[in-house]
Amino acid sequence: MTGFARVRKTTEDGEIVLSVKSLNHRGLDLHFHLPVVFDAFENAMRETLKHKVARGHVDIRVVWHPVRSTGFTGLNRPLLDTYLAGFREAARQYGIAGEPDLNAALRVPGMFNDTEDTEVSPAVQAALMAALEEALEELNAFRAREGAQLASLMLERNQAIVSSAESLETLRLGAIQAFENRLTERLAELLRGAAVEPQRLTQEAAILADRSDIGEEIARLKIHSGQLQQLLEGGTETGKKIDFLLQEMNRETNTILSKSTSLGETGMEITNLGVAIKSDIEKIREQALNLE
Repeated sequence: MTGFARVRKTTEDGEIVLSVKSLNHRGLDLHFHLPVVFDAFENAMRETLKHKVARGHVDIRVVWHPVRSTGFTGLNRPLLDTYLAGFREAARQYGIAGEPDLNAALRVPGMFNDTEDTEVSPAVQAALMAALEEALEELNAFRAREGAQLASLMLERNQAIVSSAESLETLRLGAIQAFENRLTERLAELLRGAAVEPQRLTQEAAILADRSDIGEEIARLKIHSGQLQQLLEGGTETGKKIDFLLQEMNRETNTILSKSTSLGETGMEITNLGVAIKSDIEKIREQALNLE
């Protein structure tokens, strides 16, 4: 699921700005963008994330604003020596009297090295991890709200599948008898003149009709639909389980469609319902990709 969170933490040494952004992904894909001074903490941050997030492409960005010293410890002495030597050389060559302006020299680009400490204090490390924990709480709250909305939409689709399955049950009762009658007539035509008892003909037609019965497929479809509803209402990590149930529901629907090809007008009604069920299954599958 998608989500975003940003947290600021201030210490005596500076300010930390940590942001976490997640996008849909089948697995857990972590990407860190850290200042050099925080590289040593990546493994600890990675372990924390693994315990808080199960799936998604997750970007973690940290910006560090350290408190700068007001002294001259970062003075670029070679550059200052070059500046002063150049001033004196120009004064001698062109006969100019005067002394170099130190204020002007210190404003020369590069006169102060942009040095950065290679280590941070334990307080900064603690603030970093606290910021990560807080950001992950916000991120998961965001994702939970999105997940609840998706689950509601998926439950609506699942209820449509249940309604279609109930309509299939009603059609099935008439389809069995209609198919048996058609088979009896067809077999009678093919065996016209042969010494076959009418009772035996009726029995064979009934056996063939039973093989085309979709009752078991409808029953299994409704069972899987009920399990899907329980998962969606449970609110736990369900992505992979939902995908499995949808595969089973799709398999039962395909069998129903294959058995309905020779049932005449009733078969067309069954086919229309089966196609609608497959459409709802596919829409649920697309939405399930966003769930953990």
